[in-house]
Amino acid sequence: MNFQQIFGTTPEVEATAPGRVNLLGEHTDYNDGFVLPIAIPQRTKVELGLSQDTQYHFYSQELEEMVSVASKSLTPEGFASYIFGCIQLLAKQGYKIPAINLYVTSTVPIGVGLSSSAALEVATLKGLRSLLNLPIDDVQIAQIGQQAEIQYAGLNCGIMDQMASSLAGTHSMLFLDTRTLERRTLELPAGGEILVIDSGVNHALAAGSGYNQRRVECEEAARLLGVKALRDITNPQVAQSLPEPLCRRARHVITENNRVLEAISGISISRFGELMNASHASQRDDYEVSVPAVDALADILQRTPAVYGARLTGGGFGGACVALIAEGKSAIATDVLRQYNELGYSGQVLVAAK
Repeated sequence: MNFQQIFGTTPEVEATAPGRVNLLGEHTDYNDGFVLPIAIPQRTKVELGLSQDTQYHFYSQELEEMVSVASKSLTPEGFASYIFGCIQLLAKQGYKIPAINLYVTSTVPIGVGLSSSAALEVATLKGLRSLLNLPIDDVQIAQIGQQAEIQYAGLNCGIMDQMASSLAGTHSMLFLDTRTLERRTLELPAGGEILVIDSGVNHALAAGSGYNQRRVECEEAARLLGVKALRDITNPQVAQSLPEPLCRRARHVITENNRVLEAISGISISRFGELMNASHASQRDDYEVSVPAVDALADILQRTPAVYGARLTGGGFGGACVALIAEGKSAIATDVLRQYNELGYSGQVLVAAK
């Protein structure tokens, strides 16, 4: 069913935003660190129009679900919480947001670490900007989207996902300093392209998950080390003074930031791949956000000819692996999936393009 079939009118505006895959810099954004994402071809689209009554109506085509709320309602659950949070935060900034109808459809896979929630937030905010002529730029949209996720969806996230969805392109990496929001675009290493494979194990990064616990641990590690954030430490040996598991959490963040900074310094494609492999090992052993299925997939990818490096991408606890492969070699995904599925898992290719 389309917008008109659901709401009885035609939409006034539409807006889209992409998902993202992160090549390096995992769990560094909420530590004021450095990240290196790239947008993916899959996008979330929202269509908007004014509501015929006093309520907000949100419809998800993929979920076949309608949610109707008043402006003073409690935060709804599920996909509507992200949309409602964006509206509430704009209202708190003094913008008058009338009751609207919003229809969302998306090709960004949900629950695999490709930022489907950020794509929904950014698309919603860009749609509202267009519908109501709001004077907010793309960086402000990312910042509002991040706060919607924290305050209304319960995930104490950094700003990487929203910045990538709002600003990144699909053919170049976005280097971002999450403390200053200084950023620049960089080409992928010459001769390389991106392959993303879903492990088939969905993750859930809601309140109470290990994701929020990792942020608490990092903040405690920074406090014990006397710095504002772990980004302020560059020598991983410093983390050895911390108790377990804080020493390993801090070591991951410190070494991951160093990997991002090395990756943008003009290194070879083979070295870039080595950094991705090291990043996966660090997430698995020091940060403990991987799971056996993802480790198995990463291992198969890392042993496959024409793969320079592969790692878990996204918040972890399931999700997808991203690999840097030789240009024109995306057909290797077939053999990778065969080996992976023979282990009893059920993966699928999500992105196989530069």
